[in-house]
Amino acid sequence: MADIDIEKRGEQEQQGGDTAADKRGSDLPAAMQVREEDLEPHAGLRYIARLFKVLAILLVLLLIAEIVLGLVTQGREAVPTLLVEATRLIVFAGLLWGAGDMTLMLIESNHDLRATRILVGRL
Repeated sequence: MADIDIEKRGEQEQQGGDTAADKRGSDLPAAMQVREEDLEPHAGLRYIARLFKVLAILLVLLLIAEIVLGLVTQGREAVPTLLVEATRLIVFAGLLWGAGDMTLMLIESNHDLRATRILVGRL
């Protein structure tokens, strides 16, 4: 008997018929249904996070180029200046990388909060 029900459900899905899974969302009140735009509205924030991380990588590459040019042009006399600049660039690159990670964490915490609200609303 269960095999016949499974076969009927499979036939309905192939024909585009409504199954219990399709009807589940329509049984809920309008306030508890998940809107499509609520599922992933954070595409812009993900781009900002990537931008911060790319800028951090570019700063590290800039640091390497600055060290090479400083040592080639001035030799050992450039070391104190390069150390100060290296410290500044590494700290700033770390801040940019951390800002990118914080942005991703903000997105994930918002997903958790939204899921909690939906689940509590269904109780």
